[in-house]
Amino acid sequence: MRRVLIVNGPNLNLLGEREPGLYGGTSLADVEVRCQALGAELGLEVSCFQSNHEGALIDRVQAARATEDALIVNAGGYSHSSIALADALRAFDGRIVEVHVTNIHRREPFRHHSHMAPVADAVICGCGVLGYELALRFLAADSPT
Repeated sequence: MRRVLIVNGPNLNLLGEREPGLYGGTSLADVEVRCQALGAELGLEVSCFQSNHEGALIDRVQAARATEDALIVNAGGYSHSSIALADALRAFDGRIVEVHVTNIHRREPFRHHSHMAPVADAVICGCGVLGYELALRFLAADSPT
């Protein structure tokens, strides 16, 4: 069974509470349960990690090098600012999918650029929390990029 780690950055612990008109009403805990269930259906073992701290995210991505086959990353605001997190992703040998709940290209100009995108095999944005499930399906299909 292939192992997938879902990494969520700052403020994603507030999914379902923070700006529900923008991010929807589904909690991060609900997203994790749905992803673990779908992963089991697809033959993927899914684990989840969330932190509001850049260093903790980097540490977890580095640790994943030894234990995970793929990453799904929603770095939140760090997508637009963290070269260090992007560098940690560059050291990961497995597949990477970047996910954003909102369409970052329809938002403030500073959100239009992601430091994670050049490292990712695929980028999914604007599909709401369904983006996580789409990322799992992409990884399960082992689609070429």
